[in-house]
Amino acid sequence: MPSSAPSSASPRAPRPKAVPRTRTEALRLQLADEIVSGALEPGTPLDEQELASRFGVSRTPVREAIRQLSASGLVSVRPHRGAVVALPTPRQLDDMFEAMAELEGLCAGMAARNMTIGERRALEALHEELRVLVQQGDPLRYHERNEAFHTAIYAGSHNSYLADITLMTRTRVAPFRRAQFRAAGRLGGSYQEHDLVVQAILRGDRDAAAEAMRAHIGIVRDAFHTYAETR
Repeated sequence: MPSSAPSSASPRAPRPKAVPRTRTEALRLQLADEIVSGALEPGTPLDEQELASRFGVSRTPVREAIRQLSASGLVSVRPHRGAVVALPTPRQLDDMFEAMAELEGLCAGMAARNMTIGERRALEALHEELRVLVQQGDPLRYHERNEAFHTAIYAGSHNSYLADITLMTRTRVAPFRRAQFRAAGRLGGSYQEHDLVVQAILRGDRDAAAEAMRAHIGIVRDAFHTYAETR
């Protein structure tokens, strides 16, 4: 039965290893950055062959990256007409973040109740990795480990259905969450927000963990809007 608090005598979980990016993932992240930053403007056609030549890949990973970007609302795929750059409206984006906040808050609350000792130790280890990355000022690596941090909380809810739909929603919001790390001081702010979530989970405080996570996602939303207004 899951424990509600870690034991000081328990061994620390092994440090998670970084997973190499696939060509599709690397291409998706690059295109998402260019769209969110404005380098690729709404309405710009995305020609598969042209992108394949530009990135030195076959059309298969290009096609898959475009398919994934369409799920985030960054690309509009038109049957028999190709794909073009498209951005969600501010209202659509706010709706996505609102749903994200509620889902992640639910995950955090359930994780506070259900995480095992080993899972809590692993979460602490990820939190420490993020602290070091804040000191190093590495937003790209921080984003990667930030995803692992949130995924650990989804898994810690011990509700596979909830974890799946939360991860699916995060996939749609991911480009915007990634972009907000370019804002000045955002890495440190994100870490401090995480700390409130972690401490609530470690002491088994379901309500505080859920509230802290919802607040965190709300700040992420506001940080993205602030970043977008400066582009």
